[in-house]
Amino acid sequence: MFRKIILSTAACLTLVQCNTLKSDCEALAEREAQIAREEAGDYYIGRRYYIPYTRFWGYLRKPGQSWRTAKLVIMDEHLCHQPDRGLEPPLENPVFGSDQNVEYIIHGHYTGTQAYEPNTDQSLPVFRLTGYEVRNKEAGFLFVPSEQYSVQNVTLQPHLMPTAEQCATCR
Repeated sequence: MFRKIILSTAACLTLVQCNTLKSDCEALAEREAQIAREEAGDYYIGRRYYIPYTRFWGYLRKPGQSWRTAKLVIMDEHLCHQPDRGLEPPLENPVFGSDQNVEYIIHGHYTGTQAYEPNTDQSLPVFRLTGYEVRNKEAGFLFVPSEQYSVQNVTLQPHLMPTAEQCATCR
């Protein structure tokens, strides 16, 4: 009896996981098709990714490239303040991350240097911002529709995106 319960539970979990994967893969295929139609140019697509007490800004990718290629970056603001630059301590009522998950067109370049982000123990590329504009205030999922955002740690990363082989297993 116990063995039947375990086997039934395992079968249900596999089915649920496969349904989630299938759904994620379908949504990713649709979005990848949209990305493929983006106009080439000397700019980046940026997605704000906010976690309290961290110093990174979010993810950047080149137009026409998958979010799988995106890099988590620290913004160099010597030439331009980053989007959502608000009040900071010691001023009262500091504002951070009110643009969580907003998508931007970002202008600038990678400096070729890395900066240490102590709260996540990562060395990240530095991007020198020269300008930006809001592209989409309700951009939806970043890597997969079933992703689980948490303000406790970096939970959204490109490796979450299923591969073509993984998508093929649940068709």
